[in-house]
Amino acid sequence: MERRDELKAWLRVLPTLNEAQRRWSAAAKAMELGRGGIRRVRELTGLSQPTIIKGIQELRSRKPLDTTGRIRQAGAGRKRVEESDPGLTRALKRIMDENTAGDPMNLLRWTNKSTRHIAEELTRQGHGTSYQTVRRRLGEMGYSLQSNVKNYEGVSPAVRDEQFRYINALVKKFLGRGAPVLSVDTKKKEKVGNFKNPGRNWRLKGQPVKVNVYDFPHLAKGKAIPYGTYDVGRNEGFVNVGTSHDTAEFAVESIRRWWKMFGRRRYPIARVLLVCADGGGSNGSRNRGWKYHLQEFADQTGIELTVCHYPPGTSKWNKIEHRMFSFISLNWRGQPLVSYETVVNLIGATRTKTGLQIRAVLDPQMYLKGVKIPNDEMDRLNIHRHRVLPQWNYTITPKNTCSKH
Repeated sequence: MERRDELKAWLRVLPTLNEAQRRWSAAAKAMELGRGGIRRVRELTGLSQPTIIKGIQELRSRKPLDTTGRIRQAGAGRKRVEESDPGLTRALKRIMDENTAGDPMNLLRWTNKSTRHIAEELTRQGHGTSYQTVRRRLGEMGYSLQSNVKNYEGVSPAVRDEQFRYINALVKKFLGRGAPVLSVDTKKKEKVGNFKNPGRNWRLKGQPVKVNVYDFPHLAKGKAIPYGTYDVGRNEGFVNVGTSHDTAEFAVESIRRWWKMFGRRRYPIARVLLVCADGGGSNGSRNRGWKYHLQEFADQTGIELTVCHYPPGTSKWNKIEHRMFSFISLNWRGQPLVSYETVVNLIGATRTKTGLQIRAVLDPQMYLKGVKIPNDEMDRLNIHRHRVLPQWNYTITPKNTCSKH
């Protein structure tokens, strides 16, 4: 930030200098910036590279700077190309507008729109110019080099925000009643074997852990599928590490295992449970198997399940992502996941200063992909969709009780 402010101040002073002083000031700044300084100063000031190099040579020479020589009057010297060719700016603007609009007939539409390509296109249209001039004019016209920005989430902000507010209200309501609130999701699948795991950890110099050069799937012992269940109220996590496929049956089984191992002891009088899940995957809002197996779980436990899905593209807001999964990734960074035992132990050893504790178990059961749930089975579900965004919010009640939602 400090360097940027210095450059802005320097650029404000530069136009007040005469021709020779500008050349020397630009040369001094290029030397100060070091490698790439000439190119950077050329882009900032519009001065040509020969002018900056001349200034550097003058500063490095042992001769005193000539401050008495002739200084050209304002406006003297060779005119800018856009002044002698007024049509160049219009042609450049037309090229940029056509590419921004996505004209499929434009020759530059499907090429790298570098300043060299644009200069070649302008020359072809009769406006001879260089790529340096194109760069300068684009900057003066308000263009800049920019990368892509992740912003499109597929859901209108109004609907997204409404769902966030609804989830927040339900979480407060359930926690206020002492009822369990779970945040669930599947962590990224991991190949089990002697493969490189991103990240670094402390080791004696010259003694890195040696892993396979290649990470081909056939070299793996299998794949680990960690499905997480995070208890929002108690800051406790449970991870069911699958070994076959990430299916709806596997997702619900992970919640069932949490209930058997922790839930029924933590919440002995609970009759309701709130589950916050992503909108896609094995626990997706349109996944028929997810709802079917949740109904089985509700019937077996007598628990009324309220499910809220996050809108598409907003999984990063799911609490399990930044309260549990992120710390698991930090704990096993740089550690090759050589076996399922290693995966389970590294997950289970994850701790945080806020008191997070995680338990992990291995689930060797085989879950089949592509299982279809018939329409008549779906018709028998005891499901009640909420008035607020019913595609994402619903309650599944045990079939031997009536819904009280």
